[in-house]
Amino acid sequence: MNKKVNTLLFILAATLFNIIIAVASFILLLLFYAKFINPIVPDGGLSWAFPLIFIASIAISIFVYRAVLKYFLTKVDMEKLFDPIFVKKNLRKPGSTPK
Repeated sequence: MNKKVNTLLFILAATLFNIIIAVASFILLLLFYAKFINPIVPDGGLSWAFPLIFIASIAISIFVYRAVLKYFLTKVDMEKLFDPIFVKKNLRKPGSTPK
């Protein structure tokens, strides 16, 4: 496989990992709410808890994703395996004047 395929597969795998972490944390937080918090909160508690659980699951997925990515970057040489996504197209030679 070449660098472009490696880059594409990495982006797809990282996106899928982030989605799985978000869904798993949402389900775990919802179960935690149902088991421990729902019995002590009045009946209208789910109306405020559901958006809060959703936002918390996204925040958890971002923190977990960043931690795993930081660990991955220490173990893998990115320049050797992956192609850069954004490349500057207007590279001028030193001393030349812009058009």
